[in-house]
Amino acid sequence: MIEFIPAIDIIDGKCVRLSQGKYDSQKVYNENPVEVAKEFEAYGISRLHVVDLDGAASHHVVNYRVLDRIASQTSLIIDFGGGVKSDEDLVIAFDNGAQMVTLGSIAVKQPELFCQWLEKYGEEKIILGADVKDNKIAISGWKEESTQELMPFLKNYIEKGINRVLCTDISRDGMLEGPSTPLYKDIMAAFPDIHLIASGGVSNIDDILKLHESGIPAVVVGKALYEGKISLRELSRYL
Repeated sequence: MIEFIPAIDIIDGKCVRLSQGKYDSQKVYNENPVEVAKEFEAYGISRLHVVDLDGAASHHVVNYRVLDRIASQTSLIIDFGGGVKSDEDLVIAFDNGAQMVTLGSIAVKQPELFCQWLEKYGEEKIILGADVKDNKIAISGWKEESTQELMPFLKNYIEKGINRVLCTDISRDGMLEGPSTPLYKDIMAAFPDIHLIASGGVSNIDDILKLHESGIPAVVVGKALYEGKISLRELSRYL
């Protein structure tokens, strides 16, 4: 079965969701993200994607204490993203319980530093964040659009040793309109050996099953869980 990874997005220490990455669309689902993480774990989930949205907007890690509480009070395998822009930020993420970090902006703005981290920590700990808007890579909490196109961006870093890629179609994120399955199939066709994590738009169990049938290795799900479109009880049958 496809690897299922729930997302916890954090603003002001609270569990929130946005629509298409717009900060003014935020909706708070729980003021204690640790409670959310514990509930995921109770239903047999082992992985978690934690995003520091304050960090993404302010260009340094902000909500590391929340990360620490989740990591210390659960046994979830956590990948962490948002605001990791320096060696200090990276150390903070790992020291506070992240087993992996997802890096997007730094891969665009400081490719040499990204490659240094990839060489130092290895491809098991570094996930390339490829957040896409109109086929271009978006950065800085999706507030900026780079000039880099998706496929050449992926090819460049896969040739440098990246194996794990988290790709979000920003137009679908938080909209509950279904994922960009054709996009993910194109990526897998071009790079069949990567561990691709699809993100954005998942609205129900059928969406997940279709991604699985398409050969997508992993999927991140957020709003569909929080809005009750996918129940943890229903999902647990597939885990």
